[in-house]
Amino acid sequence: MFKLKIKSLFVAALIALTMTAAHAEDKFITVASTTSTQNSGLFEYMLPIFTKKTGIKVHVVAVGTGQAIKLARKGDADVLFVHHKPSETKVVADGIGVKRFDVMYNDFVIIGPKADPAKIKGSKKAADALKKISASGTLFASRGDNSGTNKKELELWKDAGVDVKAASGKWYRETGSGMGATLNAASGMGAYTLSDRATWLNFKNKADLAILTEGDPVLFNQYGIMRISDKKFPHVKTKMAQTFVDWVISKDGQQVIAEYKIKGHQAFFPNAQPGS
Repeated sequence: MFKLKIKSLFVAALIALTMTAAHAEDKFITVASTTSTQNSGLFEYMLPIFTKKTGIKVHVVAVGTGQAIKLARKGDADVLFVHHKPSETKVVADGIGVKRFDVMYNDFVIIGPKADPAKIKGSKKAADALKKISASGTLFASRGDNSGTNKKELELWKDAGVDVKAASGKWYRETGSGMGATLNAASGMGAYTLSDRATWLNFKNKADLAILTEGDPVLFNQYGIMRISDKKFPHVKTKMAQTFVDWVISKDGQQVIAEYKIKGHQAFFPNAQPGS
């Protein structure tokens, strides 16, 4: 009888430990985000700070903004953290996201070979630089992946009055890849490309590439965040997801973003809080 009681207590303790472990494993959220937040090193820097503070682990699915939004629309994420505001506001309007918040910004830059065969260096307008690239027939590597960067790039080509669909496969090459892979392709081909500044700063294989056009206001790059609706998808981890969103836009979270630097350069500028 005594042995049976001990065995029962052992089994009960084992079940309790298993349930505790399972609960601990469940204490995580999935964030659908962009390759730029991942490739820049920002998440590697900021997420351990959040986890230490809250005990909540964050699993990041880093893809292009278009793909991240598709994941959100299928309910395959708890939080969406991307950088194409028109697409983000539509996610909210469609009832997929609860409320969108500005988080931070940086800018896009046009990268190209240091020899600059299209002579775009010093162009104050991104559209003018792209016109020169088109006119020269110099290779341009596009992500071609419906990401936030790709959406911005296509907007810029439209502003420049250039039909890149007609040039596809000629001087205009679509990689269908993330920012790091596209920069590698540009490096290998001696091509121009559009990149967010943070990924470029963190990119190691710069080879013969350099920033040639920057500073045009149209190159502004805003990031936003939102929790996915539990009314639309009941399985969403609402409380933990909201905890993450609240921290990212809080004074503490914004300070962490501001403190992240790449080779001495501030990578992102927080703007969720008034006056930040």
